[in-house]
Amino acid sequence: MPVRRRLFRSGFFLALSVAALMVTPALAEDRSFYSPVIYIDKEQNQILISTSGKVFYIEVPEAARPHMEKLPLSGLVDFVVEMRGEDQRPLIKTWKVKSGESACMYFDGKECK
Repeated sequence: MPVRRRLFRSGFFLALSVAALMVTPALAEDRSFYSPVIYIDKEQNQILISTSGKVFYIEVPEAARPHMEKLPLSGLVDFVVEMRGEDQRPLIKTWKVKSGESACMYFDGKECK
């Protein structure tokens, strides 16, 4: 019986370790948010969006800052962001304006098209 118990404990901790390793890379993954643009904060370089009943800011990278004012307020935009953990805001990688007028309908991470 003690041998089975040790095997069970070893197997349990091995499975727990593997599960933890699988969860860790998922925190750094890209996510897509289809949301209206609620507010553009030019001073803090962030955009307020809403999805799944939550309202939160996403950070605008240096390359997108000259173009962020071109996004239509209340317009629907598909944002692809890099999730950077609990202590940092998601960082915009790309966006596509789906409704509303904009001089920057598509931002590819480097330039507007």
